[in-house]
Amino acid sequence: MYAPTRFREERAEVLAQAIDTIVFANLVTPAADGLVVSHVPMVFKPADGDRPAVLESHVARPNPHWRTLAGAGPSVAIFQGPQAYISPAWYPSKREHGKVVPTWTYIAVHAHGPLASFESEEELSRHLKELTALKESGRAEPWQIEDTPAQFIKGLERAIVGLRMTVERLEGAWKLNQHKSEADRSGTMVGLAASSDPRDRLVAEAMRQAEGERIG
Repeated sequence: MYAPTRFREERAEVLAQAIDTIVFANLVTPAADGLVVSHVPMVFKPADGDRPAVLESHVARPNPHWRTLAGAGPSVAIFQGPQAYISPAWYPSKREHGKVVPTWTYIAVHAHGPLASFESEEELSRHLKELTALKESGRAEPWQIEDTPAQFIKGLERAIVGLRMTVERLEGAWKLNQHKSEADRSGTMVGLAASSDPRDRLVAEAMRQAEGERIG
């Protein structure tokens, strides 16, 4: 990933938190006849003792992705966070000298590593419970797999194949106008926060957090 130093994020805990928040990834694997891409939710498990960090997901059995792994090179999981167009009209510097142009802000995390498949009933059951808990745990009445007839779930498990990436490298880019003046950053946050697009408001919040870290 291209990320100038000012935009690069290398803190493991920040990258892990972003993955847990985004969850959904573009999973890309090089195959003999080109790239294979699947769009999947992924559960991140930090390194624990001798066990390296891993990302787990699953695909439908007819999806050829899991059949292309033998001899394949390292895969990459791309987690796209909030992103927004930035209008130069938000910059006070526009009124001062006019030497401003539009740009795009974004948060992205890439995870790199070899990918393997798993099909055991025990592993698939555990994975599905962990994935469900990741998104249901904050609800007032969280849904659980146990709420559904066991035989129905077993039938669905037979229709999927698990995927597990051993994470060898994490990299992130937080391109949030860090290179702009304090006044232009402030104007950007005001403009984004006033937008009717919820994605813009998410970027405004990410910028506010970055400003807090800058001050701290």
